[in-house]
Amino acid sequence: MNFIERVKGILLRPKEEWQTIAGETTTIADLYKSYVILLAAIGPIASVIGMSIVGISMPFVGSFRMPVTTSIASAAVHYVLTLAGVYILALIIDALAPTFAGEKNLTQAFKVAVYSYTPGWVVGIFSIIPLLSVLGILGLYGLYLLYLGLPVLMKSPQEKSLGYTIAVVVAAIVIFVMIGIVSRAFITYPMPGIPMRG
Repeated sequence: MNFIERVKGILLRPKEEWQTIAGETTTIADLYKSYVILLAAIGPIASVIGMSIVGISMPFVGSFRMPVTTSIASAAVHYVLTLAGVYILALIIDALAPTFAGEKNLTQAFKVAVYSYTPGWVVGIFSIIPLLSVLGILGLYGLYLLYLGLPVLMKSPQEKSLGYTIAVVVAAIVIFVMIGIVSRAFITYPMPGIPMRG
């Protein structure tokens, strides 16, 4: 698997790419090493640059830069939790498969979790300029990828794909909201009239 070609394929030709992915014998460890570790790092690295070098503009407070140690700590926690979160999501996809007449297969479930989250990781680059972080909404394309990938990799009937997708999305939202809450616990935001330390 060529890393760049896979990213382009899943983003631009998802139907064909899911068919290719379904036939690959990649292990979970290999996917972590060759894909997840690289892509999941985009957002945390971009956020360190955005928060500590470019700076953040806040209403009534003005512009400020996060202390580098604070932004690195937040990014590191977010990164590690994301690596764990993808695996947890795969466990959920696998556990839900029989409910939607699919076949349990943790490796295939992990592929679905990883590749459907690709847009979310790629748009993490916008965190370099905090004002552009709103473009992270483009990561929602991953929902469509999930919808396309579940019947192919988990072998659930097409008519059950929407319900399966919704169930997985609810689980994913819970997982990634928790990741966001925990990683943001490492950030101190300035309050009006209170000087920033760091």
